[in-house]
Amino acid sequence: MKTFLQNAKRWLPGAIISLALVAVILNAVDLPSTWRAIRAANYTLLLAAAILSVIWLMVRGIVWRTLLKNRPSYRDTFITVGEGYLMNNFLPFRLGEIGRAFLLSRKTELSFTEILPTIVVERIFDLIISAAILITAVPYVAEAEGTEQIGYLIGGVVLIAIVALYIIARNQKWALNLFNKLTARIPKLQGLGSGLVESLLAGLSVFTEGWLFLRFLFWILINWAIAIFQYTLIIAAFFPQATLIWGLFGLGAAAFGNAIPSLPGAIGTLEAAIGGALNLLSNDMSTALAVALVVRLYNYAFTGIVGVYGFTTEGETLSGIYQQLKDFRKGGS
Repeated sequence: MKTFLQNAKRWLPGAIISLALVAVILNAVDLPSTWRAIRAANYTLLLAAAILSVIWLMVRGIVWRTLLKNRPSYRDTFITVGEGYLMNNFLPFRLGEIGRAFLLSRKTELSFTEILPTIVVERIFDLIISAAILITAVPYVAEAEGTEQIGYLIGGVVLIAIVALYIIARNQKWALNLFNKLTARIPKLQGLGSGLVESLLAGLSVFTEGWLFLRFLFWILINWAIAIFQYTLIIAAFFPQATLIWGLFGLGAAAFGNAIPSLPGAIGTLEAAIGGALNLLSNDMSTALAVALVVRLYNYAFTGIVGVYGFTTEGETLSGIYQQLKDFRKGGS
């Protein structure tokens, strides 16, 4: 009972947010209109977006393998990426991130502690890029003046963030000592965070290897560019007047919708983020929901195929890996 209550404190807030947003969405849309929008969509554009979804997933494998310095095979890396997204879609607490580090460590000679920092670095850059995309699109959506200056400001913030990470990477001992000094009066936080900080610092070593960092930056920017065009095509399949700005705004909103605490797979938060963003542009929440449902379908379908294939060939199941991850986390705590 005690364990259940402890777990409930972690998953209940996200569940409440998800269910509340689902209720709000259902109250705001006309489901028959959503269904009509799906039937009337431009399926040529949706097919092109589906192809881009597959390409995006393949490039994401290259992004992660670059951070891993190409030590695992591409096959192992790609399949583990799919398994990670599959776990995130169906398991709580975003276990897919820990899960793919755990699974890849069993397929290769790399240790869990070597792999996890690369995922942290990948997520940091995803956050920086998604923030830049969203904030860049907002002035155009709001038809505000001064968008050029805002673009420069965003570029400056992103550049400062990258420079700060580079400085930390070059001065890891100083950064760790600073963390220990700041948390000296909070032993529990220091105990919980020191291992994570050390792992993050190890992952930041990519900044000190110029050619490796440039290759990683190239591939992750290509990955996000593919996502922008994919979202633009999906949106244009339902809103013919859509432009690239719509794709930027929708993708940026979706990225932050995924980051909000929720049920597995960002149930409710993804639909609310994409639907809300497109409703601002079109004033048509029912059709906006159709776009969000297609995005969810693609997320589940393509990563699911790769993930299920990986689990099947490795003799794993979602429930089995969930139990293994719980046991692993207990053993590491």
